[in-house]
Amino acid sequence: MNAPEYSTLYVGDPAPWFRARCIGQTDLFSFDMVAGRFNVLCFYGAASDAGARDALAAVQAHHRLFDSANLAFFGVSTDAADAANTTLSPVPGLRHFADADGAVCRAYGVAPKTGAVDVSALRRHWYVLDPRLRVVAVFPVDRDGNAAALRFLHGLPTPSAYGADAQIPVLMIPHVFEPDFCERLIRLHQASGGIDSPILTEGTTVTDHGFKRRRDCRITDPGLLEQTLARIFRRVSPEIRHAFQFNATRMERLIVACYDAAEKGRFGPHRDNTVAASAHRRFAVSINLNDDFDGGGIVFPEYGPRVFRPPTGGALVFSCSMLHAVAPMVRGRRYACLPFVYDEAAAKLRRTQETEGLLF
Repeated sequence: MNAPEYSTLYVGDPAPWFRARCIGQTDLFSFDMVAGRFNVLCFYGAASDAGARDALAAVQAHHRLFDSANLAFFGVSTDAADAANTTLSPVPGLRHFADADGAVCRAYGVAPKTGAVDVSALRRHWYVLDPRLRVVAVFPVDRDGNAAALRFLHGLPTPSAYGADAQIPVLMIPHVFEPDFCERLIRLHQASGGIDSPILTEGTTVTDHGFKRRRDCRITDPGLLEQTLARIFRRVSPEIRHAFQFNATRMERLIVACYDAAEKGRFGPHRDNTVAASAHRRFAVSINLNDDFDGGGIVFPEYGPRVFRPPTGGALVFSCSMLHAVAPMVRGRRYACLPFVYDEAAAKLRRTQETEGLLF
């Protein structure tokens, strides 16, 4: 009989992203959204196992360490009986994934690549992940490994200190729009007031003002639309090609957006291409139209605390796969033009999405 084959993760490897259900919750949890802080995954198999009991007791004894802002704990159970274990229900900083089918365990090399999940074949480990979801430490789930893992976690720096020297792969491009063109776009939004901007999720849109509060106005006038497109293709696309060797030939979602301090405007950490309807997007372009406001800066939690604020008429360009957020507004209104660009290969994907009814 052949020995089982496993994937193996080493220190420095990117951790696999996944979607799974947390014990005590019904919605799927997207693991890629936890970037920006340290995270630990503890693959303990079953909560009733002796090593698991020791690991979970250690976590409870040090529960203040898992404050959600700097560090979060995720247990992973393959025992179907754990789905009804109320002691594993979510609390701030502590969650447990139900992984009875072994999909998450296989991705992390805890379970063999193929076959049914066999508890005796699990390679139980702790994986400590940095704010960019890269492996920084691995420990076995046993008494010595559990103690070593907790010691390591106590010695972690804050995410902001860890990412203080990180180079952030974004482009700041001045002089994309002229001042009078910025004013023209602002007046367009002011004339309509915009509409409440929803959150794009898998298969639908939702509204959550605690996570996103913004008002959008689409640019529909043919002449204004043509002038906006021309400026972006003439002044932004060549810079993307120069920096990233990417030929941005397509554009979508030409809107003027407004983050208003009076409405507590903001947008929590998110990525722009993680659902089927947005999978074709490649780069986001954020062009500020004014500067008489406070707050509303753009941050990239995976790379540290730096806040980006393009000058009036200037653009910030970044990959749609990067986790980013718009900080809460403090004063005034921030107006911005917020298109996405993509290429011909992505255009084929978009046509497929349209055919399958995934665009809305």
